[in-house]
Amino acid sequence: MIGRRLRIFGTRRTLSSQLLALQLLIIVAVLVVISGLSLAQASATFQREQGLRVQSAAENLAASPTVRQLLASAQPRIRTALQGAVESVRAVSGLDYAQLTDPDGIIVVATDPSRVGQESAAEGAGARTGRSWTGLAETSTNTAVSPDASVQSQVPVLDADGRIVGVAIVGREYPSVWERLAQSTPDLVIYLAVASVLGAVGSILLARRVKRQTMGMEAGEIVDLVRQRQAMLEGLKEAVVALDPSGRVVLLSRSAHDMLGLDEDGVGRRVEELGLDDRVLDVLRHPSDDGDQLVLTGDRILVFNTVPIEASGRKVATVTTFRDRTELSEVQSKLDISRTSSTALREHIHEFDNQLHTISGLVQLGEYDEVERYVDGITEHRERLTSTVTDRIDDLGVAALLIAKIGAAAARSVTVALDDASHLPRLDDDASRDLCTVVGNLVDNAVDAVLEQNAADAVVRVRIVADADGIEVEVADNGPGIGTEDTDRVFEQGWSTKGTSLDGHGFGLALVRVVCRRRGGEVGVSDRVEDGRRWTVFRAVTGSGGRTR
Repeated sequence: MIGRRLRIFGTRRTLSSQLLALQLLIIVAVLVVISGLSLAQASATFQREQGLRVQSAAENLAASPTVRQLLASAQPRIRTALQGAVESVRAVSGLDYAQLTDPDGIIVVATDPSRVGQESAAEGAGARTGRSWTGLAETSTNTAVSPDASVQSQVPVLDADGRIVGVAIVGREYPSVWERLAQSTPDLVIYLAVASVLGAVGSILLARRVKRQTMGMEAGEIVDLVRQRQAMLEGLKEAVVALDPSGRVVLLSRSAHDMLGLDEDGVGRRVEELGLDDRVLDVLRHPSDDGDQLVLTGDRILVFNTVPIEASGRKVATVTTFRDRTELSEVQSKLDISRTSSTALREHIHEFDNQLHTISGLVQLGEYDEVERYVDGITEHRERLTSTVTDRIDDLGVAALLIAKIGAAAARSVTVALDDASHLPRLDDDASRDLCTVVGNLVDNAVDAVLEQNAADAVVRVRIVADADGIEVEVADNGPGIGTEDTDRVFEQGWSTKGTSLDGHGFGLALVRVVCRRRGGEVGVSDRVEDGRRWTVFRAVTGSGGRTR
């Protein structure tokens, strides 16, 4: 059953769990990206906001009258009123540090005493020449080991005469990555929780929808089903072709590919693009209520059965199965020949019974001389009939067939005559069987044709000639003939003047064409006038495949 859970490859995760795991992976990936973007955005925002604060504080410090008056004479590590001015600015602004440097950039006053005597950040060196600067600066004493960054502003300090007497520096320490991440953690946790819930609910709903569409099967079960279907298609001797409503091939088994003689895989292509015969296309596209349909394509006779597949009241596909009936048709033809031979033998047995009764009566009457003449006459007639065939036809199978056909036709008041120009050497077994198929079907078709008009002089002429190129078979009859409009159709499978393919008619001449084409030859029909009578002539050539041994 389709819904049955398969466990060929062990326990598998359900579709919902797989979708949930995939959703969680996507969520984690998205959160990582969002975290990175959040950190970058937070850094930009921090630099912009804190840059304005440190610049304002540095300008206030540089404009302080105390700083402008005392900075020029300030000495490192000597406490003056400058220390109070620096501490006041840092406390009012709420920033991390404030510093004052001499014109050479050496820190003389700082809220952090350990920085006194050190050189200020090189990024703001322009302030020493009169240009204010605000930006990100390294403040670590050992930047190679542990660089610390801060948002810093440096503003030149001018005395009463407008000379640069130093630089006012105010900064805010830049938070580390972990600090910024810790600040964002509450929001990220909320995002993760919401996304996880939504992902889980979405995964469950999606899994239910997918399982409804897949008839309750899990992903692994679908894979197993596809593998089993492929194995089944490869193992089927019958060919399978499936088309969607638009005529596009959705399934093509290997045997179908080989039987139709396709050069490449046709799955996904429209059936009209495969280069198939019109008859094959018609059968594939249009299901028939008549059951099996026989189609001749190339040198094969194929039996097609096409059925529509419907779901929810609408047509969703057309599935066609077909098999090769070429060998079966040839066997059936050989059986027909055997049946004809058996009928002829029964007729001969009946005739022999009558002859034996005649001989018995003559013996009882004591007419022994008459018995001798009667037996000699019978023997001469049989030898003449047999020698007419065997003197020209050396192949035993074909000769036996002709003798049987001649006798069977004679019983139906039809004369089957072998042309004096006929000559046929001994053939190999395959060639002999194929030639019997050709001759038997052509003679039967001719006999049936002359019987249609109930003529008293119904005649069928047979000529068989073998040469280096192959074997030529010509069968002519003085029947009603074939209409010009039907000349091209006479060799089509299922076409017959005696009935339809459902009645078992219309395959003899089609089979003749299959055999001729397989051996590199062809068969045709034409009209000819001789002795004031119109003859219908079938001419079949088996090609080089009819070589003798």
